[in-house]
Amino acid sequence: MTVDKSALINLITKLVLEEIKKSGRSQGKSNASELPKSLTNIDKDKLIPVGISNRHVHLSQEHVEILFGSGAKLTKFKDLSQPGQYACQEMLTLVGPKGVLEKVRVLGPTRKQTQVEVALSDCFKLGIKAPIRDSGDVKGSASLTLVGPQGSITISEGTIIASRHIHMHTSEAAWLSLRDGQRVSVRAHGPRSVTYAEVLVRVSDQFNLEMHVDMDEANAVGLKNGDLVELLG
Repeated sequence: MTVDKSALINLITKLVLEEIKKSGRSQGKSNASELPKSLTNIDKDKLIPVGISNRHVHLSQEHVEILFGSGAKLTKFKDLSQPGQYACQEMLTLVGPKGVLEKVRVLGPTRKQTQVEVALSDCFKLGIKAPIRDSGDVKGSASLTLVGPQGSITISEGTIIASRHIHMHTSEAAWLSLRDGQRVSVRAHGPRSVTYAEVLVRVSDQFNLEMHVDMDEANAVGLKNGDLVELLG
């Protein structure tokens, strides 16, 4: 499965993911010796790579032109792990009642509605109360001001703390007997192991397998991009 190439992925994880890709998750299994000791007794078909989401912004085309100038379009910086998604060269400053966050990356492509995704610790700095929501569920969420090189906007709603979720291809969902919109539990192993509950499953034939958590959730457990977590069901 594809993960963010810019991330530092340890050699063991690379070998496991490559084996999963070759087998289509329905055939051969990796040798136990290839896995960290904490994962050697786990069904390899239930291991999911982690992608850590830093604060970022999704913009509508209307807001792109307000912030970056009339006729402006987003400029790709690098591809992300999910097909068709990319980080942009464009960055913004987020302004709240108590503070600012500078150089916040815009992600593309554009969306129908602008959405800002932050962590709980970011909310403290900005002085806002963003709710924990699934992506796209922004009704009644937090207000925030976005400042770009050519202008600024204040959104009355649209700032959320994104719910932890798993991107999963339709074939993988079928193999694991999971459906789109289902909530599952996932175990992160290691010295600060924890079970994540209420993890949203998002299924599409356009997705690569990856669980997304924000920086706060990752740092609390010591997760890095490409680490493997266990699907509990």
